Amino acid sequence: MPMRVIAGEYRHRKLLYPEDNKEIRPTKDRVREAFFSSLGDINGKSFLDLYAGCGSIGIEAISRGASYATFVDLNNESIGYVRKNIDSLNIKDKSEVLKMSDEVALAKFINQGRSFDIIYLDPPYESDRYEIALKLIFENDLLTKNGALAIETKRNIEINPLWQVRIKEYHYGEITVIVLRK
Repeated sequence: MPMRVIAGEYRHRKLLYPEDNKEIRPTKDRVREAFFSSLGDINGKSFLDLYAGCGSIGIEAISRGASYATFVDLNNESIGYVRKNIDSLNIKDKSEVLKMSDEVALAKFINQGRSFDIIYLDPPYESDRYEIALKLIFENDLLTKNGALAIETKRNIEINPLWQVRIKEYHYGEITVIVLRK
């Protein structure tokens, strides 16, 4: 089934993804649509697509007006698809692609003093990467004031009360998207 950008400047444009690789699972259209609807206007916002897969979330953000998206993934095939999709839409000037682990990328952002308006986490569902990434993000202010962070998961994720965030959950079959707002 073809995957497309849902809304914005690149609406209906086709995105490539590996249909035969179960480790790379693009976020479903209805999940992307609902997530971006929950955010409202994202014009001029910076976006981090952590565990980017084929880049569908970050590309959707750019299409909807985000000023810039940073894509991070460690998988060679994922990075290849992110780059192909960015090239096909001619959005290199609005994107950065980093082939590195979550911890290395987050440490790089900490050292650079960077933060993001919106962060989307979608690691392998059964991994412990959620806890590691969330801890680094919140303990190092990688999310801007009034920023939003989303976690796509099939698991129960415990949110540290010290982070003082508002939490909303959206359920799509067995997938849950948890949106945290500062």
